[in-house]
Amino acid sequence: MLTGSKTTFKVRQMLPDIKERMLSQSGVAARSRDVFGLRCLPGECVLQRAIMVRKKLTAREGRGWVSGTLFCTHFRVAFVPQDSPKPDDNADPVLLGDYDVALASIEKVVVVGPNRTKLVTPNSSLKFTPEELVLYCKDLRVICFLFDRLTPDAQVIEITYTIAKTYQPLKPGSVLSFQNAALGSVEMKQFLSNRRRNTHMNWFESASDWEQELERCGATGWRVSSVNDRFEMSTSLPRSIVVPQKVLDTELKKSFAHFNEGRIPRWCWRHPRGSDLLRMASFQNNIYHEKDDIRNLEMVLFGCQSSLCVVVELGEELPSPADIQLAHGRLRALSLGDISTSVSVPDDKWLSTLESTHWLDYTRACLRKASEVACLLRGGHLTVALQEADDRDMACVVSSLVQVMCDPHCRTQHGFQSLVQKEWVMAGHRFYSRINYHRDNDKEEAPVFLLFLDCVWQLFSQYPSRFQLTDDFLLALHDSIHLPLFSSFLANCQRERCKRSQNLGQSYTPVNGWRDVESSSDPSDPPLPSVWDWSLQYSKHRRDRFTQPVPPIPPLQPLLNGNLNTNPDTHRLADTIPGSVFLLSRGIFSCPANLLPWRGGSSGVYKKSHRRAASSENVPGLERLLKAWALAEFPQGLTSTAGPQGPLDPYEPLLPLLMGPCMGLWKECYLRGALHAQAFSHPISANHPHPVELLAREVQQLKDKLAQVSTSTDPSPPTKLAEPRRADTNLNQNTNNGTFLFPASRPPSMAAPRAAPRAAPPPTSTNHQTSRGPPPASAPPPRLGHKDNSGGGGNKHTFLFGPPPVAEARLDQRYYPAPNNAKLPKSNGSSIAS
Repeated sequence: MLTGSKTTFKVRQMLPDIKERMLSQSGVAARSRDVFGLRCLPGECVLQRAIMVRKKLTAREGRGWVSGTLFCTHFRVAFVPQDSPKPDDNADPVLLGDYDVALASIEKVVVVGPNRTKLVTPNSSLKFTPEELVLYCKDLRVICFLFDRLTPDAQVIEITYTIAKTYQPLKPGSVLSFQNAALGSVEMKQFLSNRRRNTHMNWFESASDWEQELERCGATGWRVSSVNDRFEMSTSLPRSIVVPQKVLDTELKKSFAHFNEGRIPRWCWRHPRGSDLLRMASFQNNIYHEKDDIRNLEMVLFGCQSSLCVVVELGEELPSPADIQLAHGRLRALSLGDISTSVSVPDDKWLSTLESTHWLDYTRACLRKASEVACLLRGGHLTVALQEADDRDMACVVSSLVQVMCDPHCRTQHGFQSLVQKEWVMAGHRFYSRINYHRDNDKEEAPVFLLFLDCVWQLFSQYPSRFQLTDDFLLALHDSIHLPLFSSFLANCQRERCKRSQNLGQSYTPVNGWRDVESSSDPSDPPLPSVWDWSLQYSKHRRDRFTQPVPPIPPLQPLLNGNLNTNPDTHRLADTIPGSVFLLSRGIFSCPANLLPWRGGSSGVYKKSHRRAASSENVPGLERLLKAWALAEFPQGLTSTAGPQGPLDPYEPLLPLLMGPCMGLWKECYLRGALHAQAFSHPISANHPHPVELLAREVQQLKDKLAQVSTSTDPSPPTKLAEPRRADTNLNQNTNNGTFLFPASRPPSMAAPRAAPRAAPPPTSTNHQTSRGPPPASAPPPRLGHKDNSGGGGNKHTFLFGPPPVAEARLDQRYYPAPNNAKLPKSNGSSIAS
């Protein structure tokens, strides 16, 4: 009898395990549950709810207020409107609804009472019944709920305390508990393990994925190497890397020790004109270079181009991670505000405070550097290598921006996801350290990826018709990075992701030989989905706004030996010595003696090389070569249209406008909670707009009346003025630093015969153009956005690729129309919110 009791007790203890095994073996699908009208995830528990609650809607949601029920679970704060349809129990689970916020995204909780506000913490005590509940989120959202007079006071206080006690600053243990709350149930584990990956994008996790990219780009002369298959050569590089075909793996292994963290030059992308884009870390200068090592290093560095290599230094002109973190913190403080304190920025100092954050300056610097690299690649027949100290931060930004500017495939949703997967996830960007989910390493925290998203939004705002993805997609990706649920952001490299998924394989050491590597993850941990599984995060209504229709992308032109045979003046390559290496830093081409350590004269370094070392006298030859390419490929300038012959080349780089007024603030992201950050005393219905909105409408009406009055009272006869340049037009210039990348187009009637070629000044030289007196009567009107120098003042410009432009009689028209509401802001030289 005693034995039977023990057996019964053991069976009862084993029942949960037996039930879990039966569910996993039977393949039970994860289904949502309806709890008080809330569509709950499998295993999700409702901790508290409050009825008769109104949520303030943002501008994107339609403004006004919506009534419903507020819930707090151990995973999220959810709001269900009263008129929402009944949830489908057979539908696949969605992590967050349209009005939900994850507990891990909440930064602080503030309640508003009669003439008072209070920051609520787990240890707070409320001496009043809150009228409003304001949630400040890490993704720059501010969510405001208003409690109705009919809402029971007990529910108001209980749900406020429940949210304050449930949300906690993330720690190593709290991150895992948050993941288990969302994905730890048996049904969700089974559902995620059977989840199929997106087959429309390239994941770059295997050698076949990289071969597919080589084929797409038409990059011949390169091969996929698995020399780092077990992460022995470099722990931060992926298993598969692309190297020149003529370099064997046995020779390649000797090159890893010459670069920081073993991050050797690797192929990233090929321009349709035949130029190759590479990435690499800084050189190790304290290593002895053997003769065979030098030959292998230069073969890897030059790739398939034997004539010219330009090393672009990224460390001097671009911000450091610490600078990015400081600027983003200031931008957060300016965007969110805090109604729990009386500290706020006055309206008349808001723009100057925005400028002092330097966030737009850093965005402009990244776009400028990417534009320079894009123009270099556009010339064709050279190798451009991006060099950063560790090749894991700003190199990701610049290389990605270059491909977004030049490759229409990267401006589609699936192409952009593949780009992020290639240049960020697999390339070893420190997502885990830079995002700092656990808040345990503030020195490494820096939102580098968010800076990249802002740069892409700047391109999208200026060229909306060239993007298939929309700003809704960029905003969703911005918000997803703050959720510690996705494998894409919870590791610093592929090795760490494989280690968590128990797919690391074996490692070799001279002492122990081949041994299985133990995984640091617990088998009971929930499987983490990829961030690209959008159907798990958002509803179909939200996902439908991620893309927009665009004209079809024409296929690449036929390739000839891996390069387009479109350059008629290939003999100009003789202007530079074969094997020349130049450094592009701060817009200046130079040939420093220590650029390649093995070509320098420092002690302990092999001094000879099978290539001649380029001297500074060859720099003008490089500039003449690049200008010759620019004139040969762009006889009328990069902004010229195709006219009756056909549309513009879709592979022309989208060079952004970098003037102060053209650099806008991503209002849909940073100013989502601007009005919520103010204390509201009473709800405002959708039919009764906010006083700030009424004031804005009145100002706009006054502007319209002034425009009508000035037009009707103008005594001058009507003249035909030049059509203002649209926002979707490539002005191809940067008046912030006076740098013009290519010569502007000229009308056919003013095209002068091409003069005999002569030595052009270096790209960093300045041309002083001084105009005395008024321009002649036959001169065309000045270009919009340019300063008028008729008063005798000087205009100092630098032209990287071509002579100074001649004034245009009429402005060019783009093939892709700009939206009707696209307007060019006034050129006042200051950064404004577009």
